[in-house]
Amino acid sequence: MKPLSKIKHQIKSGKYYIFWGACTIAVMAGQIYVGAGYRSMSQEVKDLTEMVEIKIEMDLLEKKRGGIIY
Repeated sequence: MKPLSKIKHQIKSGKYYIFWGACTIAVMAGQIYVGAGYRSMSQEVKDLTEMVEIKIEMDLLEKKRGGIIY
């Protein structure tokens, strides 16, 4: 039979698994939060870029016609 001290080192308490489980959930939640924020920011940049492109196209069309856009 193995000595008690060697067996004791191999058994982890429930607190160990609760701690690492909580850490894993916290990291995953943070990643999801950052990912959602990045997606939102990406959509806002896309919308802004489309508005700038439309404005540039309108300015070019008015220059071709000889008029002025306000």
